[in-house]
Amino acid sequence: MTESKHNVIIYGTSSCPWCTVVKNFLKQNHVEFTEKDVGKDHAAAKEMIEKSGQMGVPVTDIDGNIIIGFDKKKIEETLGL
Repeated sequence: MTESKHNVIIYGTSSCPWCTVVKNFLKQNHVEFTEKDVGKDHAAAKEMIEKSGQMGVPVTDIDGNIIIGFDKKKIEETLGL
């Protein structure tokens, strides 16, 4: 089975339990992602707010599709899982 490559960015913080849930879900499905800690990286926080209009985390960017929180169904649909 060939895994399709997606550009996945997770905006979160180290203290966010739902950020961990999103990351674990992606790892379980063998989806590579880039993690940006908006608590430590001001530029990443600004980028997340510009993309999503949200200040809360997690925000997941999959190929330009913005998903707020842990929306398992939407993540699965967007990734084609």
